[in-house]
Amino acid sequence: MNIHEYQGKELLRNNGVSVPNGKVAFSAEEAVEAAKSLDSSVYVVKAQIHAGGRGKAGGVKIAKSLDEVRTYAEELLGKTLVTHQTGPEGKEVKRLLIEEGCDIQKEYYVGLVLDRATSQVVLMASEEGGTEIEEVAEETPEKIFKEYIDPVVGLTGFQARRIAFNINIPAKLVGKAAKFMLGLYNVFIEKDCSIAEINPLVVTGDGNVMALDAKLNFDDNALYRHKDIMEYRDLDEEDAKEIEASKYDLSYISLDGNIGCMVNGAGLAMATMDIIKHYGGDPANFLDVGGGATAEKVTEAFKIILSDQNVKGIFVNIFGGIMKCDIIATGVVEAAKQVDLTVPLVVRLEGTNVDLGKDILKKSGLNIIAAESMADGAQKIVEQVG
Repeated sequence: MNIHEYQGKELLRNNGVSVPNGKVAFSAEEAVEAAKSLDSSVYVVKAQIHAGGRGKAGGVKIAKSLDEVRTYAEELLGKTLVTHQTGPEGKEVKRLLIEEGCDIQKEYYVGLVLDRATSQVVLMASEEGGTEIEEVAEETPEKIFKEYIDPVVGLTGFQARRIAFNINIPAKLVGKAAKFMLGLYNVFIEKDCSIAEINPLVVTGDGNVMALDAKLNFDDNALYRHKDIMEYRDLDEEDAKEIEASKYDLSYISLDGNIGCMVNGAGLAMATMDIIKHYGGDPANFLDVGGGATAEKVTEAFKIILSDQNVKGIFVNIFGGIMKCDIIATGVVEAAKQVDLTVPLVVRLEGTNVDLGKDILKKSGLNIIAAESMADGAQKIVEQVG
């Protein structure tokens, strides 16, 4: 789960990690009132969307008066911001962070993420702050320093100080930088983050070390024990179809193609999308109905797929292990009747009760195209939508 920058900073501030003072605003009037409450002569007006690259896209403005705060707020609210992370469709700005200005002396990058190769949390840092860490890794990898963290011991003061020295934090501020990193690590662990990225971490003219930006993502599987984090969820930033799918415990991700996919098992779902691409088609979604899908679940999956206006055909690819083919077949027939299916439907069934499942489809009276294999099904649906 993603949260907004201002929410991440609130979480950090509450856990003793230094961040600039700021307030969220949902209107130009609120933006001005927020600025008035800050002890600053310079204000930063920042668009709040779940995507990076806002500054380059014009989503961050420096205001030197309350009038400029109002002007920038009116300009940004309701604007569709297109960044390298939003895709060409962009995201509408519905809230702003109004923040005090900051006397920046130097920018750095600090981030925490789980390293799958070592199964350890790794602290990464670079003195090349303010740019995408991927660019730094590609162009100057020697400027990225890492500390692998023992899960029993946690991040040590020694490791944090070594990182601070390596990225050339001023010697007199190494202690503050180390305290910052230790606080960030505590938030990462206690809140079950999947990533905690501070870009940039800044050293200020008055000798402070603080997070000028903050990106925190959380492990969905751990949210049940973090009710406070769940309250940060902004459904406006999420795909409506993905939200609906989560209600039925369906794993669904929207894509840009026109062939809807319904598959059981994440690996088979990935393979199905690959083979559709292989035969010249474009999948419209990733959809894993899981191993214990019911007829009702399959019906809802169909409704979600068809709510995408781009879908011109559907490929159902089921391998019945735990999932029985007759249950899927019953769900497919029920769904096709409920949603008044008009687009081509190709179904490939294999596994437990496969003959029973095929018989149900055959006797349904519906225009269902049977496929004998995954490749056969992919070819047929690509031909149908082509």
